Amino acid sequence: MHNKVVYQVAKSLDALGLPVLRFNFRGAGLSAGTHDQGRGEREDVKAALDFLAETFPDVPLLLAGFSFGCWVGLRVGSADERVDNLIGLGTPVNNSDFSYLRHCEKPKLFVHGAKDEFGEIRKVEALVESLPGENRLVVVAEANHFFVGKLDQVDQAIRTWVHEEYPKIADSHS
Repeated sequence: MHNKVVYQVAKSLDALGLPVLRFNFRGAGLSAGTHDQGRGEREDVKAALDFLAETFPDVPLLLAGFSFGCWVGLRVGSADERVDNLIGLGTPVNNSDFSYLRHCEKPKLFVHGAKDEFGEIRKVEALVESLPGENRLVVVAEANHFFVGKLDQVDQAIRTWVHEEYPKIADSHS
């Protein structure tokens, strides 16, 4: 929850007027529970979506996840009809299965570092090309998994995409 990528994504979306909820998965930081290899963590994402949907019933739900949060979050968001759009950052395709996205027509943005050590760029490109629906991949040149020194480009990719997906929301917060 406190890593720089997650913080930047939250800051970018908040600046556009979208409600944002950052949370730690079970067993991370000061949260209760223990790490569950992505199974129980899906319930954490569902609880977060339930809270957002109840608190902000008239606002489109967009789910963004970084690294492990990308793998778990996009799985839940792709199946949850309340979620309109998905953003994946630092997609860890080297050792995580993203085949569940092959049935997801929702618009998706992927922001990925060209030198991401957990997601070879050619594998990310192949994944994005294989997916149905509207999908965009923004590759941040020279960036590693944590986008060190490149968070401004993460911000720009998100802002540009949200402006295109939600022009009324984004224009009122430009």
